[in-house]
Amino acid sequence: MLGRREFLSGIVAALSAPRATAAQPAGGLPRVGFLFYGSPGASPELNAFAKGLTDVGYIEAQNVAVDYRFADGRAERLLELARQLVALKPSVIVAPGTPAAMAAKQATATIPIVFVGVADAVGSGLAAADFGRPTANITGLTSNSAQLGGKRLEFLKAVVPKATRIAVLYNPGDNSNVLASKQLDRSAPALGLTLQRVEVRTPADFESAFAAMTRGKAQALFGAAGLLTTPHRQTLVNLAAKTRIPAIWGEDQFVEAGGLMSYAADFYDQIRRSATYVDKILKGSKPSDLPIEQPAKLELVINLRTAKALGVTIPESLLLQADRVID
Repeated sequence: MLGRREFLSGIVAALSAPRATAAQPAGGLPRVGFLFYGSPGASPELNAFAKGLTDVGYIEAQNVAVDYRFADGRAERLLELARQLVALKPSVIVAPGTPAAMAAKQATATIPIVFVGVADAVGSGLAAADFGRPTANITGLTSNSAQLGGKRLEFLKAVVPKATRIAVLYNPGDNSNVLASKQLDRSAPALGLTLQRVEVRTPADFESAFAAMTRGKAQALFGAAGLLTTPHRQTLVNLAAKTRIPAIWGEDQFVEAGGLMSYAADFYDQIRRSATYVDKILKGSKPSDLPIEQPAKLELVINLRTAKALGVTIPESLLLQADRVID
């Protein structure tokens, strides 16, 4: 999969410059808004979306105009950025991540919204229970990440079988992190685990968060992915290595950065696939015509180099379940 992502980055390199601007001149082209939690410049998320557009026959600034708004990892900016996109009157807004999708929903009840990688579409109020019949102006792809807490804790317990205290690194300003945290509460008691919540609201909180884990004698860590943590995954993975705490992360890019394990849907692939929804909406489909897609596959990714550095043994039974092993 690493090779695939590097390939995607090469394919869309020529499109990087237009994406870094605040908006594209639409002219007579169909217009798409993209509400991004990250920053301008090359990124796997933007590359995946550009690749998805080319897959369905679109090239930015040639036969489609894409207006990007960047939150730079700050949840409080998303609503205003969503309103800016609405003012441009795009045909559809793509919103990766739960906070961006909720901001887009608040900004418009009429412009179609395609959400991507939402942790709990029902719990966040973005969808009704029947995914086959989306309501109002919203559809997309859900990661079901909030429902994976029990399995993630099971995998972590398999690696650290004597663990009884697990730190949970999360951003209370990120709705997806809050939903995932609540699910962990329901799963931890059956595994004999006590959770130590460690909040991070800005990158300045990262070092003190890991110091708090040490003081609290946490034996392992669940690190939630989100609009703050994902862009700073390398820093967080490095701090976990420095603290020598085994961790399971909410997305596989943490493992690619040197994290121990992850169990999740392929977020980049979901962003790429969101372009198929865009294409259908530009061709006249309504969001209510397009069922919400759940992940067809969840991937367990394990980094054996990191396991060796931490001095932990990955059970053979877990390795046999892994979809990908980095060694």
